[in-house]
Amino acid sequence: MKLIRFGEVGKEKPGILIGEKRFDVSSIVTDYNEAFFEENGLEKLKKALESNPVLPEVDASIRLGSPITRPSKIICIGLNYVDHCLETNAPIPTEPIIFFKSTTSLCGPNDNLIIPKNSEKTDWEVELAFVIGKKASYVEESEALDYVAGYALLNDYSERAFQLERGGQWAKGKGSDTFAPLGPFLATKDEVKDVDNLSMWLTVNGKKYQNSNTLNLVFKIPFLVHYLSQFMTLLPGDVISTGTPPGVGLGIKPEPIYLKAGDVVALGIEGLGSSSQVAVAYTK
Repeated sequence: MKLIRFGEVGKEKPGILIGEKRFDVSSIVTDYNEAFFEENGLEKLKKALESNPVLPEVDASIRLGSPITRPSKIICIGLNYVDHCLETNAPIPTEPIIFFKSTTSLCGPNDNLIIPKNSEKTDWEVELAFVIGKKASYVEESEALDYVAGYALLNDYSERAFQLERGGQWAKGKGSDTFAPLGPFLATKDEVKDVDNLSMWLTVNGKKYQNSNTLNLVFKIPFLVHYLSQFMTLLPGDVISTGTPPGVGLGIKPEPIYLKAGDVVALGIEGLGSSSQVAVAYTK
């Protein structure tokens, strides 16, 4: 299945994507939240759909929100592509680098990117994200995929001055509003044949800057689930973003390139759709 949420900000309803058509499943499901995943909602929804209910179609003009509601946490993996380490002059990690994005950074896949107040170095990062399907603590790597509900496209926007020049941890540059557009949909595991071999790309104003494949991940998803679960309990609905490949603005030679109001960022991952954000300046 491909799960979507649609409607105005804060008033989204759950739906599904079948082919190019969107359908409203709010008569079956309250929302795609922690309770939904914890209570085996994916299987219940599948069985309900097999009974061939008449579902209202959702007009393609209606806004898509994040395919899941605000999770308990958004965990990101830093420097998880070898070439990205090289372009940023960083050593290749021997263990995953982890940081958090604020849950308030989550937004719809095509919502505007709000450049933060006083930002001069807002950057882009196309990433493969996955969503936890059931409570995970001290998980064995061999069983890790049993805890994954599905996969989605995420843009891990970053303000590099906040992240790298203001002291403290990376979270300062990662958590601004609209810095985590997710979707357009959450694809359940059966929708993705080989998550370790998906092409991915990102353009700014039509120019391609990132062009890679999940083959190049340093730490793969089963290991990440196992590893993270040694340090914290992962709850149903939690989002883990696996890192970005080369081509971020910070790494452009001879001078970095950063986003400004009016820029259009488009990105996609094979089998997980595409999204687009227009950069706008912060206003009160």
